[in-house]
Order: sequence, then C-alpha cells, then structure tokens
Amino acid sequence: REETGLEVTLSRQMHTYSEPSRDARHHTISTVFVGTATGEPVGGDDAAEARVFPVDGLPDALCFDHGDILEDWTHGRH
Repeated sequence: REETGLEVTLSRQMHTYSEPSRDARHHTISTVFVGTATGEPVGGDDAAEARVFPVDGLPDALCFDHGDILEDWTHGRH
C-alpha cells in the first residue's frame, strides 16, 4: 500500500529469487508473493507513478530479472 496505494491481499509465496548476478550493483534477494489488489495505483514516496500493465503489454525494459520472474508466473512455474 505504501508504494502503490493499493489494498493487497496476499494468498501465498511464489518463489524467492537470489541469483548473485541478478543485480550488477550487489547481491539482492526478492521474495515474490501472489495476491489480489483493489484500488487505483498511485506512485508512493520514491516512485513518480504506479501503473498496471497487461502481461502482453509490459514495457520493454524491466529492471534486474523481473522479466524472468514474470515469465515464471505466466508459464506456470510457480
């Protein structure tokens, strides 16, 4: 809610991504959860905006390995 203004209900953890090379700056870990959200997205303190995209309409440039994470989700590898 802090980052997007959305009310989110988490249903389960999908996966934790921790490949050391996923972020060139340093080793980072992301734990991805599955959930549902309601409301209209609004950018938080550190984001100019927040938007919802259909899976087939994502921006070309996603940071780190977020494209791989979305691919895991869309191909049922969760």
